[in-house]
Amino acid sequence: MTDQHQRQQGLAVISTSVLTLSLSTNNSNTSPPPVRIFSLRLHRSRSHAPPKPATMRPSVMRSAAQLLRRRSYSSASGQPERKVAILGAAGGIGQPLALLMKLNPLVSSLSLYDIAATPGVAADISHINSPALVKGFMGDEQLAEALEGADLVIIPAGVPRKPGMTRDDLFNINAGIVKNLCTAIAKYCPNALINMISNPVNSTVPIAAEVFKKAGTYDEKRLFGVTTLDVVRAKTFYAGKANVPVTGVNVPVVGGHAGITILPLFSQATPASNALSAEEIKALTKRTQDGGTEVVEAKAGKGSATLSMAYAGAVFGDACLKGLNGVPDIVECSYVQSTITELPFFASKVRLGKNGVEEVLGLGQLSDFEKEGLESLKGELKSSIEKGIKFANAN
Repeated sequence: MTDQHQRQQGLAVISTSVLTLSLSTNNSNTSPPPVRIFSLRLHRSRSHAPPKPATMRPSVMRSAAQLLRRRSYSSASGQPERKVAILGAAGGIGQPLALLMKLNPLVSSLSLYDIAATPGVAADISHINSPALVKGFMGDEQLAEALEGADLVIIPAGVPRKPGMTRDDLFNINAGIVKNLCTAIAKYCPNALINMISNPVNSTVPIAAEVFKKAGTYDEKRLFGVTTLDVVRAKTFYAGKANVPVTGVNVPVVGGHAGITILPLFSQATPASNALSAEEIKALTKRTQDGGTEVVEAKAGKGSATLSMAYAGAVFGDACLKGLNGVPDIVECSYVQSTITELPFFASKVRLGKNGVEEVLGLGQLSDFEKEGLESLKGELKSSIEKGIKFANAN
């Protein structure tokens, strides 16, 4: 049988596939339904003529971008121009984070900064056919240009964790980096929202606050410690244990962003599961608290939780941009200046708006286990906050 006959006799069927994409974890009831991408069915040819080539269908990434654009609650031409700057863009978190932000249709300008290698990262990402214009900046002399006009600054700069290290072991190196970057932010984009990823977040956020206070630019509504990875992990681990679809899970995580200061509120998880025992809840809590260590050990000294952190950073960055654009009911957990406990900074659910923090939400009703965890974390979190404030004021 000739190749032509084989083609005539063949039956090509491309099955229907469904793409559901969302960079947001908010509970807005206005989210659109999933996008369905239907394929073309090619039936057996009834003539000797070769079959016509299939019509090109929209690519997965193009459809994903269209979905995200609809989720922005405005058209691509009508939405505000938003500049996002990533400081530490050439690092293990920075590169995948830059990729994800390039794909976000709410971003019109993406500024990538690092002390080295940024031009290559920027050139690579700039070739992606999504609307954001990408520029790379390198070294102290280009930091001002990278920051000027930024609406959102995301900071993953610093050294990563290695086996045996805690987030606090990173303090002496990363504290200085954060202080220098925040000094520049206060000068060149004082009104930007700041998303702090650099660890230890429990200390680097207070450092940033003190730097901004000294510069006269501090606005507690615009400074966020990104704790979204704790939420992402809690959702994933809970879904696996409760045997529920992870995409529909919500778990608030409060406290801080290191060890026992991370307190997932599984008693408030949705959908609720009565099948989990007290011991299972304790185990889920412990795994959420030790999630970073789990990844560091699994990578055997060759990296930390860079990819999941980049995803979490993109989720929270997207939420901040939606808030800036006036999208209603954007609620995420974040480490912010707070009065819901006696501590000056605390992670809890936060409603986001056009000025950053619109409302810091309360803790809600806690289980006895969670009440104990709350009291247990306060001492360590207080110490980390004081350590950051002391560093900022002594240097």
